[in-house]
Amino acid sequence: MRKPRDFDAELKALEDKARELKTRKVQQLGELVIATGADQLSTNELAGALVAIAETKDTSKREAWAKRGVMFFESRSRRAAPASQRNPRGAPAQPGGPQSPAGGTGSQ
Repeated sequence: MRKPRDFDAELKALEDKARELKTRKVQQLGELVIATGADQLSTNELAGALVAIAETKDTSKREAWAKRGVMFFESRSRRAAPASQRNPRGAPAQPGGPQSPAGGTGSQ
Protein backbone atom coordinates (compact mmCIF):
# COMPACT_ATOMS: atom_id res chain seq x y z
CA MET A 1 0.00 0.00 0.00
CA ARG A 2 1.27 3.45 -0.92
CA LYS A 3 1.92 6.09 1.67
CA PRO A 4 -0.69 8.87 1.43
CA ARG A 5 0.56 12.29 0.32
CA ASP A 6 0.74 15.01 2.92
CA PHE A 7 -1.14 17.71 1.02
CA ASP A 8 -0.94 20.14 3.93
CA ALA A 9 2.85 19.93 4.06
CA GLU A 10 3.11 20.28 0.26
CA LEU A 11 0.79 23.29 0.30
CA LYS A 12 2.77 24.92 3.10
CA ALA A 13 6.03 24.34 1.18
CA LEU A 14 4.53 25.94 -1.94
CA GLU A 15 3.24 28.91 0.07
CA ASP A 16 6.68 29.37 1.65
CA LYS A 17 8.32 29.24 -1.79
CA ALA A 18 5.83 31.78 -3.20
CA ARG A 19 6.46 34.11 -0.24
CA GLU A 20 10.22 33.79 -0.72
CA LEU A 21 9.94 34.58 -4.45
CA LYS A 22 7.74 37.61 -3.78
CA THR A 23 10.18 38.89 -1.16
CA ARG A 24 13.10 38.43 -3.56
CA LYS A 25 11.21 40.26 -6.32
CA VAL A 26 10.47 43.22 -4.05
CA GLN A 27 14.09 43.33 -2.89
CA GLN A 28 15.38 43.25 -6.48
CA LEU A 29 13.00 46.03 -7.51
CA GLY A 30 14.27 48.12 -4.59
CA GLU A 31 17.85 47.43 -5.61
CA LEU A 32 16.99 48.49 -9.17
CA VAL A 33 15.48 51.76 -7.95
CA ILE A 34 18.62 52.50 -5.95
CA ALA A 35 21.01 51.43 -8.73
CA THR A 36 19.31 53.71 -11.27
CA GLY A 37 19.33 56.67 -8.90
CA ALA A 38 15.54 56.75 -8.88
CA ASP A 39 15.60 56.69 -5.08
CA GLN A 40 16.30 60.43 -5.33
CA LEU A 41 12.78 60.93 -6.69
CA SER A 42 9.80 61.43 -4.43
CA THR A 43 7.44 58.49 -4.05
CA ASN A 44 4.82 60.35 -6.09
CA GLU A 45 7.27 61.09 -8.91
CA LEU A 46 8.46 57.50 -9.06
CA ALA A 47 4.94 56.11 -8.96
CA GLY A 48 3.84 58.55 -11.67
CA ALA A 49 6.75 57.56 -13.92
CA LEU A 50 5.99 53.86 -13.45
CA VAL A 51 2.29 54.39 -14.16
CA ALA A 52 3.18 56.34 -17.31
CA ILE A 53 5.44 53.61 -18.66
CA ALA A 54 2.92 50.90 -17.79
CA GLU A 55 0.22 52.79 -19.72
CA THR A 56 2.45 53.55 -22.73
CA LYS A 57 1.39 51.69 -25.86
CA ASP A 58 3.95 53.40 -28.14
CA THR A 59 6.25 50.53 -29.07
CA SER A 60 9.05 52.81 -30.26
CA LYS A 61 9.20 54.49 -26.84
CA ARG A 62 9.14 51.14 -25.08
CA GLU A 63 11.90 49.80 -27.34
CA ALA A 64 14.00 52.91 -26.67
CA TRP A 65 13.52 52.46 -22.93
CA ALA A 66 14.42 48.77 -23.23
CA LYS A 67 17.61 49.59 -25.17
CA ARG A 68 18.52 52.17 -22.54
CA GLY A 69 17.97 49.56 -19.84
CA VAL A 70 20.18 47.06 -21.63
CA MET A 71 22.89 49.71 -21.91
CA PHE A 72 22.52 50.42 -18.18
CA PHE A 73 22.98 46.77 -17.23
CA GLU A 74 25.84 46.27 -19.68
CA SER A 75 27.70 49.30 -18.36
CA ARG A 76 27.26 48.11 -14.77
CA SER A 77 28.46 44.60 -15.62
CA ARG A 78 31.52 45.96 -17.44
CA ARG A 79 32.53 47.99 -14.41
CA ALA A 80 32.01 45.04 -12.06
CA ALA A 81 33.32 42.10 -14.13
CA PRO A 82 36.96 41.38 -14.91
CA ALA A 83 37.91 41.80 -18.59
CA SER A 84 37.86 38.03 -19.19
CA GLN A 85 34.19 37.80 -18.13
CA ARG A 86 32.82 40.69 -20.19
CA ASN A 87 30.19 39.97 -22.81
CA PRO A 88 30.46 42.84 -25.33
CA ARG A 89 27.32 42.53 -27.47
CA GLY A 90 25.49 39.58 -25.96
CA ALA A 91 22.49 39.33 -23.71
CA PRO A 92 22.41 41.49 -20.58
CA ALA A 93 24.63 40.07 -17.88
CA GLN A 94 22.14 40.91 -15.15
CA PRO A 95 19.05 38.73 -14.59
CA GLY A 96 16.91 41.91 -14.40
CA GLY A 97 17.12 42.42 -18.18
CA PRO A 98 13.38 41.99 -18.83
CA GLN A 99 12.71 44.70 -16.25
CA SER A 100 14.93 47.14 -18.10
CA PRO A 101 12.13 49.56 -19.13
CA ALA A 102 11.79 50.53 -15.47
CA GLY A 103 15.45 51.49 -15.49
CA GLY A 104 14.88 54.11 -18.16
CA THR A 105 12.00 56.07 -16.65
CA GLY A 106 14.20 59.05 -15.87
CA SER A 107 14.09 61.07 -19.08
CA GLN A 108 11.87 59.60 -21.80
